[in-house]
Amino acid sequence: MSQGIFEGLKVIDCASFIAAPSSATALSDFGADVIKIEPPGAGDPVRNLPNLPGYPISNHNYAWMLEGRNKKSLALDLSKPEGQAVLRKLAAEADVFITNFPPPVRKKLGVTWKDLAPLNDRLIYASFTGYGETGAEADKPGFDSNAWWARSGLMDLVRETNDTVPARSMPGMGDHPCAMSLFAGIVTALYQREKTGKGTQVMSNLMVNGIWSNGIYAQAALCGAKFQERPPRDHALNAVTCHYKCADGRWIILSLLNEDRQWPTFVKVIGREDLASDPRFETKPIRHKNAAALIAILDEVFAGKPLAEWRKILDGNGLIFGVVGIPTDIPDDQQMRETEAVVPFQDSDLRTINTPIFIEGAKKVQPRMAPNVGQHSDEVLGAAGFTAAEIAKMRAAGIVAG
Repeated sequence: MSQGIFEGLKVIDCASFIAAPSSATALSDFGADVIKIEPPGAGDPVRNLPNLPGYPISNHNYAWMLEGRNKKSLALDLSKPEGQAVLRKLAAEADVFITNFPPPVRKKLGVTWKDLAPLNDRLIYASFTGYGETGAEADKPGFDSNAWWARSGLMDLVRETNDTVPARSMPGMGDHPCAMSLFAGIVTALYQREKTGKGTQVMSNLMVNGIWSNGIYAQAALCGAKFQERPPRDHALNAVTCHYKCADGRWIILSLLNEDRQWPTFVKVIGREDLASDPRFETKPIRHKNAAALIAILDEVFAGKPLAEWRKILDGNGLIFGVVGIPTDIPDDQQMRETEAVVPFQDSDLRTINTPIFIEGAKKVQPRMAPNVGQHSDEVLGAAGFTAAEIAKMRAAGIVAG
């Protein structure tokens, strides 16, 4: 029975934290055999993320469950030459090598593209950095909070007014989209290898993904556009693409883009047909001119019923809107379950978040729980040709653990 499109594809995840390792997770979802290289002891720092102040409190290591699923963990001390030699042996037999180590670290460990390419002419070397491979900031470490969210202008732009402090990002908010970019690069390189028989280097970074995510405004800046301050919610330019608070404190956002057609239905179902004949709101241009007054009226309307009632009313009449979701909605979200956005683990009664790519007729593997540090060290080394005696010697020297 097939185990996925990438069954038999050997991937080395020699990366840390979120963006680059998540691209390996996406490959594993489609059946790739992923070996996760971790330092002995604490392992990948993402394992400690839920222990940091302010993070949700849980009995489960939810961050590692998501990022580490399906992978085999090899605890390998890369600070030692013997550990580096093991990694190079694995790379010589791999299809894909993924890393986000800073360039100086790669040089020190001997795992740059130039180091590994001569060992394996079919290797796809996937490099992920904070700010790109060249330029003054090439060696500068980056996180999605600064290189993706802040540098791109998104952090500044999403705040309500210029007087509001810049908005904080959520953990992995930029990392996970970036992972899909790196995944796409890897798959493109694999397609090229099918045609040429040769591997290559794939590159992506947080900064370029951030500016791509903010592409419309970034392109405006490149065109010399004059930027205007975004008005606060209660003075938005269009009342029917605004967000409103319901009686139970939950929020919805209206998206009535076909306003001329939808306006009569909208005022009817919310019980305010009088607005249709109100001279302040009779036509679309006039409604936009008087948007602040209409927002004030709709604030009172939506405050009269809880979210569940508004969902039935708006959905039942074909009016487009969105729920401003909160994380605790997700476990009971029927649409997420039915579309397999959320899927069960095969070896646990818990569920996890699916990667957002689906291919007709291609089943993904059912997720397996993330491994303990070094859980598969002996298995991985044995498959690479190391004898039991050699593995025992490496363990005694502290090169391998688990």
